[in-house]
Amino acid sequence: MKRKNQKKSLINVLTAAVLCVCMCVLCLGCGGNAGQGTGAASLNEETAEGAADASTAAGNSDQQEAADSGELREMNVVLDWYPNALHAFLYTAIERGYFADEGLNVKIRFPANENDALALVAAGKAEIGLYYQQDIIQAVANQGVRIKSIGAVVQSPLNVILSLADKNITSPKDLVGKRVGFAGTALSESLVWAMMKANGEDPDSVDLVNVGFELMSSMTTDQVDATIGCLVNHEVPQLEEEGFDVNYFLVNEYGIPNYYEAVFLANDKMINDEPEVLAGFLRACEKGFDDFQADPDACLQILLNNQNEENFPLSPTVEKKSCETLIPLMETADAPFLSQTEQTWQENIDWMFENGLIDKKIPVSDVVADVN
Repeated sequence: MKRKNQKKSLINVLTAAVLCVCMCVLCLGCGGNAGQGTGAASLNEETAEGAADASTAAGNSDQQEAADSGELREMNVVLDWYPNALHAFLYTAIERGYFADEGLNVKIRFPANENDALALVAAGKAEIGLYYQQDIIQAVANQGVRIKSIGAVVQSPLNVILSLADKNITSPKDLVGKRVGFAGTALSESLVWAMMKANGEDPDSVDLVNVGFELMSSMTTDQVDATIGCLVNHEVPQLEEEGFDVNYFLVNEYGIPNYYEAVFLANDKMINDEPEVLAGFLRACEKGFDDFQADPDACLQILLNNQNEENFPLSPTVEKKSCETLIPLMETADAPFLSQTEQTWQENIDWMFENGLIDKKIPVSDVVADVN
């Protein structure tokens, strides 16, 4: 496997993200297409605003009246992707008034570009983003972006090496001589490289193929033998619903440190100026997750009621399986929901530095904030 210039790739991605911030905000606020989202679907004003005011969609008129009168503090939350089971606790907290109880009028924003959750928060155009641990480390270490994680939503990776069952790929050793599709990110390259090396295999024996967002279709049409970047809670049940037999293994099972798949991030100004607002947001999220644990079917229905069916239709059966996968990973016996440890962050900083993904090691305090 030939490794590309990872640092240059990162700089290009972050630069493009920052340059598109103003366009994203204008598109969300003024109408017109906002470009391609992570789900490869265009967002226009109607789509964005329909998703944004989830409290109105949920029928919480009291919250909306309070918001209109200025009694609630508006908070924009940019998702990592289109609404799915991972976000059920957010929609539950909106509908059941948990955010309003904390004085917040939370508006859910769909990303128009894959880096919106990071870029818009960094630019002060949104208060909260839902994004990925390694991307935050890269942005802070390589670009000096002033953002921090304030809570971990999923306590372990969802990212898998996924293949059709007839390929007989169940561990890194089975990737020798195989074509592995990825979305063109330096991180995916490093994950494959590190897994092969940690398990005594030659990384150059893997043929990495950049398939962009076509991770599933490139695999089902035999363009590649396996992919990295699909999620165990989404693409796995989706492919199974479509009639495919699949094999997969999690990336942290083979020499990769455990990491948080999704975290809430805020910028340093928000953290310094309004920590009590962020703390209230997290408390409401915890209540939404408690309900999600206690009655996942009811919370899933709230999500389905608030999906954007025209642009991002959800399969109830896929999302139900996703809930079953997610809930035990969002809170464990050793890790309460939204908790994060210095050790997990330090191990990932060290691993990313060793694999050339960041220019320098940074202190954990540069990427994590405790707002409680």
